[in-house]
Amino acid sequence: MHERGAVTAAVAELVGENVPDELVAERLCRACVEGLDVDGAALSLLTAHPARSTLWATDPVAHRLEDLQFTLNEGACVEAALTGAPVLAADLSHSAETTRWPVFAAAVAEQTPVAALFALPLQWGSVTIGVLDLYRRTPGHLSPASWRDALAAADTAALLLLDRRTRPGSSTEDLPGDADDDRNGDDGWGQGVFAHPEVHQATGMVLAQLGTGAEEALARMRAHAFAERRLLVDVARDVVARRLRFTEEMR
Repeated sequence: MHERGAVTAAVAELVGENVPDELVAERLCRACVEGLDVDGAALSLLTAHPARSTLWATDPVAHRLEDLQFTLNEGACVEAALTGAPVLAADLSHSAETTRWPVFAAAVAEQTPVAALFALPLQWGSVTIGVLDLYRRTPGHLSPASWRDALAAADTAALLLLDRRTRPGSSTEDLPGDADDDRNGDDGWGQGVFAHPEVHQATGMVLAQLGTGAEEALARMRAHAFAERRLLVDVARDVVARRLRFTEEMR
């Protein structure tokens, strides 16, 4: 986990609370605008590969940036979603960026006041479930402290979103919306996830299928459940029954 700062602290206040995805996204985006040197933010989820949906945006410019990237299929958000790595474009008018995303960079220059764009993937393990976009009206990099805070806040938001959608104690009616107090005795990230034997068995099967460790196997199952809007235990049952097999192509 990255160093904790004011933005991360604002998002971390939601840990342990049963809140909808939209509130997590709103808290993260507003905290970024208030605590970092950026003018706007948006959070998009990878709801069903390769589909994406904007969960929250702070203003019309942030909304427009998301729409342009999804429509044109290029830009910092798209690249971060595909690579799982942060993407920094401190000056969108620079030749490197216009060459990197020629259509997107031209559209941004014509239709928005945006000069810099930063995209941070929301991840658990190596799996990306969404992207946080931050924009500035003036060119320039974020300070190292601001960058560390933004990364840590994105990490925390990823955990909150995954926990909300895929914790084993959830019921179908709880995805998303209603309160659910059954957390299997922990925060959803420790041994409590194995309270269902199917999850433990499926984790072993997925790690064998992918040739990876248990943490990565569980991350892949959680991300699949998140994208398909299913419960983790139901995905695990499909794996155990051999109705679902994980491959490297499943992202």
